[in-house]
Amino acid sequence: MTEQGYTRSQFDNCVYFHKLLDDSFIYLLLYVDDMLIASKSKVEIDKLKAQLRTEFEMKELGEAKEVIGKEIQKDRRKGTVCLTQTQYLKKILQRFGVDGKTKPVSTPLAPHFKLSASISPRTEKECKHMAQILYINVVGALIYTMV
Repeated sequence: MTEQGYTRSQFDNCVYFHKLLDDSFIYLLLYVDDMLIASKSKVEIDKLKAQLRTEFEMKELGEAKEVIGKEIQKDRRKGTVCLTQTQYLKKILQRFGVDGKTKPVSTPLAPHFKLSASISPRTEKECKHMAQILYINVVGALIYTMV
């Protein structure tokens, strides 16, 4: 893609972009065997797809509703695109049996509660016990979402 005049994003190595003559951009997201192309210009999208077809076989799946596990919400009137993880988060809540049982709080721990290394598991038995506690798995899943 860089040989074709595209720039690789410094923030995500799977994203390439190219500035068009009208100062808009065309974006290409490549992730394993998935691809997403976005631009205001349908002509430029078609040109890029034709170019990519000369390089490899590809199947067109139509307008994207999701990409790499994130839902795509478009508002053509406002000209906005938003990525959400609503469905992934709902699956996490269901997986851990807390869907519909939670309520929002301003802080997850009481302000007086202090974490320290002294309360961390130290023995192999304590580590095995902690591995069975869902809290650790929920936090891991939420950290993945955050990243």
